Amino acid sequence: MTLITSSANPRIKDLRKLRDRKYRSETGLAWVEGLRACGDAFSHPEHVEQMVICPETLHSSFADELLQKALDHNIDVIETSREVYSSLSGKENPQGMGVVIRQTFQTLDNVVLSQADLWVALDRVADPGNLGTILRTLDASGGKGLILLDHCTDPYDPTAIRASTGAVFHLDLVKSDTQYFSMWKTRQNANLVGAVAVPGAQDYHSYVYTRPMILIMGSEREGLSPTLTELCDGLVYIPMIGHVDSLNLAEATAIMLYEIFNQHREANSGLGEKR
Repeated sequence: MTLITSSANPRIKDLRKLRDRKYRSETGLAWVEGLRACGDAFSHPEHVEQMVICPETLHSSFADELLQKALDHNIDVIETSREVYSSLSGKENPQGMGVVIRQTFQTLDNVVLSQADLWVALDRVADPGNLGTILRTLDASGGKGLILLDHCTDPYDPTAIRASTGAVFHLDLVKSDTQYFSMWKTRQNANLVGAVAVPGAQDYHSYVYTRPMILIMGSEREGLSPTLTELCDGLVYIPMIGHVDSLNLAEATAIMLYEIFNQHREANSGLGEKR
């Protein structure tokens, strides 16, 4: 391994480009930073393309284990100086390890819904922090995967990856659009439930959530589109009695997911155990 000491090095310049969504889309790669996140990324070592380390700041047995995993899987390892690594990092005090991973998406046609499955679909979600938090909550509540519709933000944005606390590596990710999703839904034996405050919507707490099911949530600014609202088998709303007129998208999704989780935990106590 050769130590890189210049932030103008071409390989370092390419790594910094991964901050940009366009470059991530063009290459199909993403930058993952921090020991915990790198550890989660190694749940699929076949998707890890490269490791970057700063030996000056790595002083833990866990870091040594991850480095050995990279070497065992013949993953390219780059050593950098503290200054060069700082030019890559989005953190004030970086831990000194990052990996480049290959993004993994599947198509709707490859999604086979099992009886107990829980999925979330998001309509034009714009904030990567919200998206990452939703991934984290979906994983915690036993979800299977996430469907991103139309112009959603990138789950491999560094902010989304951090907010997901590794869940992005453990859930199935699908990208599609409203038109194709609508056609796909008609062929599925799944309950599509939309969270939207419209006439006829039911209090979320009194609705019975049957599986397999897909919870669909709308964008932060515009909510669920009329087309997707009409596609739903059930519509629910979260009542509010204070002065605010809306909830953060990630908060609202968490409330919904844990209502679904609790209903099924009561039906099957095994779902309540930590996986």
